[in-house]
Amino acid sequence: MLNRIYIVSALALFSCSTQSDNQNNTMADSSKNFITSEQLLAKQDVIAPDAKVIPHVTDIHNMALNDDYFWMRLSDEQKEAKTPDDQTQDVIDYLNAENDYKESALAPTKDFQSDLFDEIVGRIVKDDESVPVFYRGYWYYSRYEEGKEYAFSCRKKDSLDNPEEILLNGPQLAEGHSYFAIGGSSVSPNNNIIVYGIDTVSRRQYTLRFKDLTTGVVFDDEIPETTGGAVWANDNKTLFYTKKDPVTLRSYRILKHILGTDSSEDVVVYEETDDTFNIGVGKSKSERFIMIGAYSTLSSETRYIDADKPNSEWTVIQARQDNHEYGVSHYGDHFYIRTNADAKNFKLVKTSIETPSREHWVDVIPHRDDVLFEGTEIFENFLVIEERKEGLTNIRVKSWDDSQDYYLEFSDPAYMAYVGMNLDFKSKSLRFGYTSLTTPNTTYEHSFDDKSRTQLKQQKVLGGDFDPANYTSERIMVEARDGAQVPVSIVYRKDVKMDGSNPLLLYAYGSYGYSMDPGFSSTRLSLLDRGFVYAMAHIRGGSEMGRSWYEDGKLFKKMNTFNDFIDCGKHLVANNYTSTDHLYAMGGSAGGLLMGAVMNIEPELFNGIVAAVPFVDVINTMLDESIPLTTGEFDEWGNPKDKAYFDYMMSYSPYDNISKLNYPHTLITTGYWDSQVQYWEPAKWIAKLRDQKQDDNLLIMHCNMETGHGGASGRFARFKETAMEYAFLFMLEGIDK
Repeated sequence: MLNRIYIVSALALFSCSTQSDNQNNTMADSSKNFITSEQLLAKQDVIAPDAKVIPHVTDIHNMALNDDYFWMRLSDEQKEAKTPDDQTQDVIDYLNAENDYKESALAPTKDFQSDLFDEIVGRIVKDDESVPVFYRGYWYYSRYEEGKEYAFSCRKKDSLDNPEEILLNGPQLAEGHSYFAIGGSSVSPNNNIIVYGIDTVSRRQYTLRFKDLTTGVVFDDEIPETTGGAVWANDNKTLFYTKKDPVTLRSYRILKHILGTDSSEDVVVYEETDDTFNIGVGKSKSERFIMIGAYSTLSSETRYIDADKPNSEWTVIQARQDNHEYGVSHYGDHFYIRTNADAKNFKLVKTSIETPSREHWVDVIPHRDDVLFEGTEIFENFLVIEERKEGLTNIRVKSWDDSQDYYLEFSDPAYMAYVGMNLDFKSKSLRFGYTSLTTPNTTYEHSFDDKSRTQLKQQKVLGGDFDPANYTSERIMVEARDGAQVPVSIVYRKDVKMDGSNPLLLYAYGSYGYSMDPGFSSTRLSLLDRGFVYAMAHIRGGSEMGRSWYEDGKLFKKMNTFNDFIDCGKHLVANNYTSTDHLYAMGGSAGGLLMGAVMNIEPELFNGIVAAVPFVDVINTMLDESIPLTTGEFDEWGNPKDKAYFDYMMSYSPYDNISKLNYPHTLITTGYWDSQVQYWEPAKWIAKLRDQKQDDNLLIMHCNMETGHGGASGRFARFKETAMEYAFLFMLEGIDK
């Protein structure tokens, strides 16, 4: 699902490196001669950008909604124009002025940012390689070469001792592009042709291309404006792919392409006319069926054909119904369906392929009030189940003959366990991953025969200083103001004293039912080793504590998300993890909405805020159905054309609730080509904040003019933005090394 979610390294702040035995003394010493941003700006007589005001009024529900910065919104055509019009040039000039001001403000940290970047990248293995996966006679893997930003996709036939075949040469494909991403790739059933998607703009609009793996020739076939992947029928020549609307970017059509024909001849096999739904196409693990899934926030529908008969008519498994979500897998003569029909936390049912509709469904894994059923992986002899209980992930293994039913065991107080890539239906083992706040990401193989566990790979942390024994993690429960128990995952160095003087970065997301799991990050070590405590608040709006946790943090209960975060921050202060002078917050996308809301509600709780690609202009965005994602998200936020939703959204919308307050130091990041949270939301937000705020605290914005929602492409380039964010936090703490 394409929501306003931001999952990149800048938010995955999961660890740090080692430097001194006494961080507090180090911080005190380093601040003595450290010139602050405020001092530098005053010395240089640098003045913050002053965005021009052009009144704009939207009449809605008998009120005039004023927006003096509405002019910053540009159409795709304006952005892409080689000769900018006056409005486009004004916007570009303003964004560049904000970038220049940010550079001046962060000038004291310029060398430090470079050092931080080198430090972060220095922990990463440069010639890394993924654990190979066996599929249809080949071992597939990806690898990096030192000095290269992009990966090589490779395979070896039968044995890992055989010669390597490079399927996609990422470094070569990326040449000449300031942004580059491969959306997805799929090899034909006969192993001879690969289809892959390329995005060189950062709008998540991919052009499909085809390569003959026997000759290395790239075909003339090119299909633009897709979601980035395609599904092969079993005839090795017919493919199905998803088209995006060129304006809204909604995935709305499934087309059939015959290899060797012009894409103008492709046939639409399904078009989704409900603009609150998106669609996609995939293939069952058994490779027997091709399936089209249509989904909105709270409803879904699946139809299928036999993969051997690509020209046949599609059959609907169960017609869509309000508030009914389901997903389908195939095994033997049955479909296995994860559904929330009469099951808030989902359950697993099965039904005969001949009678797939709901009245024929039979429970396999019943609903449980205290367990969120998240997914399955089907093998010839075993069913593997992913569950979540009390906020933690579990992996359950159950034999089809019911002779075995057990859980894999994990020991950390806060961790993330997940089912990995398991393409081989007949496999005698399960590939799974495990990580915690102190344990680098590890890939294991679990034997179904003897239940043994074999470590295949663990993420290496270079530099020589990292030792998990130097860090400790906690999982605490914070009582929110209405009595809800909110989990918080915490990590810090063992030599940090909990006396209230520590800087602490509190991170959360809290939307769309996405659960944020506590995993390791070598990047975060740069915070921890300089005395920071890192905390992740699992607030309502996610699904950490079950489906009700999500439902209690959306629509007319969205304020719970913000209150939970604030209450977690206050608890950490009250229990001496930090103080308000040293408490920082970070969130991105919908988590950026969280940042904007808590800044308005409790502006003096935090010393600093990092808001990444923030969704802050809630009303204007949700009123504009031409903006990507808007129509599909009415079930998440509400439709402001309905006055009840409008009034509630107005009560928390960050942009609409800016007032004359003392706001914390704030760093905002965005991307000019962002398709999920358009750049003008943070640009308008900073302009209005600067106009209203009563303090002298730092307010800066970084707009990457070449990227979109996920930031810079490439393996290492994205860490430059991370280094900037860290340097901003360190500057506020007087840390300069």
